[in-house]
Formats: sequence, structure tokens, C-alpha cells
Amino acid sequence: MFRSMPRVIYKNNQIVNVVCQLRFPAILSIGTKAPDDFQEAVRRDFPRYETKKELPAPKIVNRGGVISAEKQGPVTNHCFLSEDGEWQINLTDTFIALSSLSYTDWETFAGRLDRVLAEFSRIYEPAWFERVGLRYVNAFSKDELGLQERSWNELLQPAFVGLLDEEDVQDGDFLRCTQDVEMKARGGCRVRIHTGPGMIRRRAVQEKTARFILDLDVYMAGKVQPAYLTGALQTVHLNADTIFRNAITEELHDAMEPQ
Repeated sequence: MFRSMPRVIYKNNQIVNVVCQLRFPAILSIGTKAPDDFQEAVRRDFPRYETKKELPAPKIVNRGGVISAEKQGPVTNHCFLSEDGEWQINLTDTFIALSSLSYTDWETFAGRLDRVLAEFSRIYEPAWFERVGLRYVNAFSKDELGLQERSWNELLQPAFVGLLDEEDVQDGDFLRCTQDVEMKARGGCRVRIHTGPGMIRRRAVQEKTARFILDLDVYMAGKVQPAYLTGALQTVHLNADTIFRNAITEELHDAMEPQ
């Protein structure tokens, strides 16, 4: 699963969304006033702006040995979007995230992320980062890749398809077959993996043909100082890339046309 393999870029990658989220100790000014300085700094690449109120998950507290869940107040999520809506920054008082619906390669994504984080750090000066996460949502389509006659167990490695690897059943026989795993990864990271066939909604269109979802969320938790952020991001990306390459078969690899 963590066997080193040569890195490639796919002409027909099946990534539907990539999100890099960084959590930090609360900066109250982000939640109490409009982030106009930050908007001005990123407005050239992210000219559209939206805002929404969100209710975070209850906070688990321990008071005198009594554990309870406390409701939290609404959080303002500031959204800055590119003109075409393919790229988005989300900013709250506890996290900043960059997402892309048209991911091509890590260098392009990391370049945009670096510019966004440079402006964020200049304006808000976060003390440290509590979580550095990178999530790749892959949704493999047999139709798009010309693999209609292949079963999922010919395209994904056995550990990632579960019961779909059984030879005496067909993909269409399953009403639901998913797997969720959380485990340790290299470099002090953890990874959450979700796999299984499913329908997706892509660019406001609900698809009617099942894809195979490979959702990788690799993260580093703790106290990451800003000076070590680049190294942390490289580590989570290397883990995500390694797991992905070990999850697919050579047939799926070739169908995505490695460059």
C-alpha cells in the first residue's frame, strides 16, 4: 500500500475534487468583521465572493469527568471563487481551504495554494496550524475511460474493492458495497479512505451511472509551525500519491494515459 512508485501525471485523471484545508487556533477577527484586506489580496484570481452561515458539529467537553456534547454557534464561511467557479477559497475563524474542480497536477495546485497562504499569513499571522489536510476525491468512470467491459476488480486492487473482488458475482449485483478505513501513514500522517461504487453530482448535474469512488483524506495533526508548513504539505501529498498508485491496476493506470 505504501510501496514507492514513479510519479506520473494523467491526461485523463478521474479527480472530481481536491481540497487542502489548514486548521489554526481561532482568529476572532475573521468571524467578527468582513475579511476585506484578504479579499483585496486575492481578488484578481478570485473575483467572486459569497458568504454563508454554518452550524459546526457539537463540541465534546469533559467537565469533572462528565463528557457531554455542547452546541456551538453559527460560523461565517467566507467563499472566494474564481471567475469560472472551478477554484474556491473558504475562510472561517478556524480554517482556510483551497479547492479545485479542475485539478491537473500538484505543482499547479501547490502554486496557487502558496500564493493564497502567503497572503493569509501576512494578514492574519496564525500562531501555528493544528491540522494540515489534503483530500483527493477520485470517481472512476468506465464510460469515460473506455472500460465498459471490465469489472471493478480488474481496475482496482483487491484491498480497495472488498467483496467486489468475488469472482461469482457481477458489479451490478451490489446495491451497496463501501469501505471506510482510518489508519496511520508515513511521516506522522493519518489517512481516511472511503471506497466503493456510487453516484456523484458533478457541476450541478446528477449522474445516473455508477462510478467507483476512491476518496483519500491524508492529514497531519499536531502543532505545525508556519516555517514547516511546506514540508508538511509535501509529506501529505506524497502519501496521497503513493496510496493512489498502489490502489489501481496497470489496466486502469494505462487507461488514464500517464504522461
